Amino acid sequence: MQKTLMALSLAACFGLPTPVEAQSAAAAAASPHTFSGNFGVFSEYRFRGISQTFKKPAIQGGVDYAHASGIYLGNWNSNVSEGAGYPSSNLEMDFYGGWKRTWGDWGLDLGGIYYDYPGSDANRTLGTGITNPRPGGATHFGSVNNKELYLGGSWKFLSLKYNHSTGDYFSQPGTKGSHYLDLAATHDFGNGWGINGHLGSFKLKNWSVGTDATNANYSDWKLGVTKDISGWVLAASYLATNARGSCSVTNPGYYCFANKLPASAGVATKDAGSGTLLFSVSKTF
Repeated sequence: MQKTLMALSLAACFGLPTPVEAQSAAAAAASPHTFSGNFGVFSEYRFRGISQTFKKPAIQGGVDYAHASGIYLGNWNSNVSEGAGYPSSNLEMDFYGGWKRTWGDWGLDLGGIYYDYPGSDANRTLGTGITNPRPGGATHFGSVNNKELYLGGSWKFLSLKYNHSTGDYFSQPGTKGSHYLDLAATHDFGNGWGINGHLGSFKLKNWSVGTDATNANYSDWKLGVTKDISGWVLAASYLATNARGSCSVTNPGYYCFANKLPASAGVATKDAGSGTLLFSVSKTF
């Protein structure tokens, strides 16, 4: 009490703001705008359980803007393998925006995302573009991209998110309306330790499902552990899917990816949906 009175007296004598006034001024000066960035190195890049880098390492990073109203915008980037469906491109650039709010233990997230692959050229897949194998299926030429709207909700440690394509899914003709459902859970043990789990289900709209080689629908799951060390997050997880990608000669499967496009004799292939251990180190700043 004496220290408080002394501080008030000194402030009055020298015309300085009182502690209460200083706190009020700081609160008034607090900006409603928040900017952040992120960077990480990963043993490979998995998108919805499917390898995007031919099971090789990935460097990823992005920037985010958030407003106190809940509005946000962001950009995220990663290297990719053209054999994952992005002929002539080795870069993914995502641009997204939406509105997010929380009420106690509950949260809501509404937004949209655009996936772009600079320099990609669908005409290099087989020299004829990306074609839907359904009878009379159209062909896509030009760059590869994808547009989605999403709706997410959360309660305490659980979250559920639905993504819906508003155009041809990654430029595959006739696949507008493809969707992905993601259920995730996290738990913080304290002292920087945490665990996380995930279940996902993907449905490709209007794609031929007559044979295993063209059946693109699948489920994926993940279980992981994280450790925060002075802001650097070390993570290890196991991911797996039931996606068809055996790469057998008789029935290679939809998710048997080559290391480059167009695929030809002698080109290396891998099952992009097979189970794997994933390691990473990342930081948000």
